[in-house]
Amino acid sequence: MVTGDNAVTAKAIATECGIYTDGVVMEGPAFRALSDADMTAVVPRLQVLARSSPEDKRVLVRKLKALGETVAVTGDGTNDAPALKAADVGFSMGISGTEVAKEASQIVLMDDNFSSIIVALKWGRAVNDSVQKFLQFQITVSVTAVILAFVSAVSHPQMKSVLTAVQLLWVNLFMDTFAGIVLATDAPTDKILDRPPQGKAAPLITTNMWKMIVGQSAFQLAVTLTLYFAGPRILGLDPSDRGQMLQLSTMVFNTFVWMQIFNELNCRRLDNGLNMFEGLHRNPYFICINLFMVGCQVAIVFVGGPVFSVTPISAAQWAVCVGLPLLSLPWAVAVRSFPDAWFESAVAVVAAPFVLVHAGLARAFAPLVRLASRKGGKADGADAEKGRS
Repeated sequence: MVTGDNAVTAKAIATECGIYTDGVVMEGPAFRALSDADMTAVVPRLQVLARSSPEDKRVLVRKLKALGETVAVTGDGTNDAPALKAADVGFSMGISGTEVAKEASQIVLMDDNFSSIIVALKWGRAVNDSVQKFLQFQITVSVTAVILAFVSAVSHPQMKSVLTAVQLLWVNLFMDTFAGIVLATDAPTDKILDRPPQGKAAPLITTNMWKMIVGQSAFQLAVTLTLYFAGPRILGLDPSDRGQMLQLSTMVFNTFVWMQIFNELNCRRLDNGLNMFEGLHRNPYFICINLFMVGCQVAIVFVGGPVFSVTPISAAQWAVCVGLPLLSLPWAVAVRSFPDAWFESAVAVVAAPFVLVHAGLARAFAPLVRLASRKGGKADGADAEKGRS
């Protein structure tokens, strides 16, 4: 707590609020007189700074940021503006705050209630989670679709992909749009504050996310490629019959779409928790939009016809198209149960040859890069000379 009140009053208020425990209480003049080394030693234990000037607040914020901390400042007066502006996040009061404080801050508490900061923290984490959920879903869809389309096209005598352009448009435009909506509509819960904050350098795609992306992509590719190549033999279809081959391609497309629908449930969690249905009843948007996507997919298969290059399929074939994707839910449990450390070790082993090749290429082309840089610098200098002349 940083205040202009005297130390006795400030300490009493801080104790009542639970801010002061057994830390350091200082006054602004004494704080300003500290050397940089002493200030570095005192700041981590500082709990109350009394009789502080606007400059003291700004110095404290800068010192905390220099120590690698993420700093949030609340204030309502003009004298709080320097600290609000210097902080990573500044909170000003919407009712009692001055216009100068509001202009210097990033967030305005419209009700002047400090508990609203907790609401801001919840939604801030929820927004970050929504971005990560969609990335996990989108990368899985893209990896599976690209590899499936490429492999099927290369193996086909006429270089035709099992996924047509219109089908890919449905998957990437409509399904991804709906998925972005449903994965962004989970409201934050109190549990979201139980986890520690992420560091500034924390990757956007975490180890657990990569584990799920790799695991789900491998499962989806195994199912769709097996269905595409071994489907005629397993299902008793005649490869020379165009109608039956159209049924097979319809099944591959239908299975692929249903795997994305079930994978949306898997992407609702970013941790290693196994219950992907937790809190689902509190999100009617997720349920309604997914039901809408299911209805659209069923309609496409039954009446899409030449537009989507599909044909109606039997009940047994529908059971295959829905039953196989349903296995992605228990598969997700198995993937999440796989230790993160083991996954990181496996990735390091697989990536080692690529790292060595990259390092070798970087060393081989380093002289060319330096030569190009020198030539570019000389050309810029010559252009500058012409401009001056």
